[in-house]
Amino acid sequence: MIAAMTASVVLVVATVMILYEVLRLASNHLADLPIPPRARIIVVVLASFLGHTAAVWTYALAYWLLAIVWAVPSFSGVPVTGLLDCVYFSVVTYTSLGFGDHVPLGSARLIAGVEALNGLLLIGWSASFTYLAMERYWPLHGPRDEDRP
Repeated sequence: MIAAMTASVVLVVATVMILYEVLRLASNHLADLPIPPRARIIVVVLASFLGHTAAVWTYALAYWLLAIVWAVPSFSGVPVTGLLDCVYFSVVTYTSLGFGDHVPLGSARLIAGVEALNGLLLIGWSASFTYLAMERYWPLHGPRDEDRP
């Protein structure tokens, strides 16, 4: 249990740092991009998506190490046979979708619970970042042709 708690803390710190760096880079370079405001919002959303994808893969690698490499019994239900199964389970857990075809056992239960909470917090963080970017760039939109008299 101590190993699972330690792994959970390491994974939370790693994924927070990943998303922090992605959002920081996006924030620092967004104004420098020679693109219209609409495209900047798309860049923000894609950067957030990239950060979340990296976070999901970070957890997936932990599940893969636990279940496949170290062969610790970690899942019941549909067998987890490789990295892509771990990525699938991680996406379902991170987004709190929770299909239930792969069911975590032992240490993986704690890690999965922490991943769901971590995903909720990080998704909320990127949503607020997107809101702040929209608030900054929304007023820069000029009137569209159909809005003009």
